[in-house]
Amino acid sequence: MPTAIVTPELMEFQAQRIETILSAHRVQSHVSGGQASHRWMRYTLQLPDATRVSRVRNLREEIGVALGVDEVQVLRRGNSLAIEVPRPDPKHITLADVQKNLRSAPPLTAILGVTDIDRPLLLRLSAPDVAHVLVSGTSGSGKTELIRTMLLSLLLNTRQSKLQVALIDFKHRGLAPFAEIPHLLTDTATNVAHAQQLLTLIVETMERRDAQNLSTPTIVLVIDELLDLITLGGKPIQKLLTRIAQRGREAGIHIIAGAQKPSASIVGGQLTANFSVRLVGRMVSAADALVAAGVAGSNAEQLQGRGDFMAIFGSSPLRFQGAYVPMSAWADYLGRLQA
Repeated sequence: MPTAIVTPELMEFQAQRIETILSAHRVQSHVSGGQASHRWMRYTLQLPDATRVSRVRNLREEIGVALGVDEVQVLRRGNSLAIEVPRPDPKHITLADVQKNLRSAPPLTAILGVTDIDRPLLLRLSAPDVAHVLVSGTSGSGKTELIRTMLLSLLLNTRQSKLQVALIDFKHRGLAPFAEIPHLLTDTATNVAHAQQLLTLIVETMERRDAQNLSTPTIVLVIDELLDLITLGGKPIQKLLTRIAQRGREAGIHIIAGAQKPSASIVGGQLTANFSVRLVGRMVSAADALVAAGVAGSNAEQLQGRGDFMAIFGSSPLRFQGAYVPMSAWADYLGRLQA
């Protein structure tokens, strides 16, 4: 059976079914608008002021059955509610897709993906409010793919003389495609001893730059699994990371770290507080989403996974679809870096 595609007729049909289900349970509502993104369709609900949000949330399963989908989310957006339905034809975004809509990306700028309104979402490391980046998400959220996309786009957009990269990857998988890039500060650290040497080198570089009032070339430290690094490395590793997080930005040093579920009790409050940008994929619970995002109400526990992310800059969550790099494209991209 062919997969349905999103049409105005489909969205009108779904809006009517939503109103019918709510009315059958004595929840008077009106769908005032709909929006389609790459992975979902969102319908804005107009409800009487006295309606409890929990009444609508308790009907998610029935709405899903009526629409023929596995899962429906109910999101609060300011003073209104939205019902989010997965698209029957979800669209994944590649790095090449985003690059087509960009004339060029500035140096030291990472490509993240596209926003709800199909605009490229970029992260400029040199921006005054960007220090370090924490990428969180459960297995299947697209966390590692997003980190790879960020790093690859930085490398493609920035000359080697302006950017050096340090990698820590204990599992030999997440950052493996970058093992031979010319921008490497040193070999990828794959065990605690090597990671401690690498972090010590970065701290010494930071202190030397501070003394000489230098901040170039930019150094980006990428850590595939932050919790594994700290759990295995203990206090010495945590202390080195905290020093880099607290003082690194002024010396042109940035951290991009991945963590399935960042825990302040393991990572440490001082280190966690210095991740000024949070990119959060799907989390198991609202409590986990709060820890990962650092702010309440991100709704990261309701994300769909596979590249569905929230970007938190300051206190404002922004939803986006993370870009990924297909396996078939890696050889070409890496060849460009080697040229």
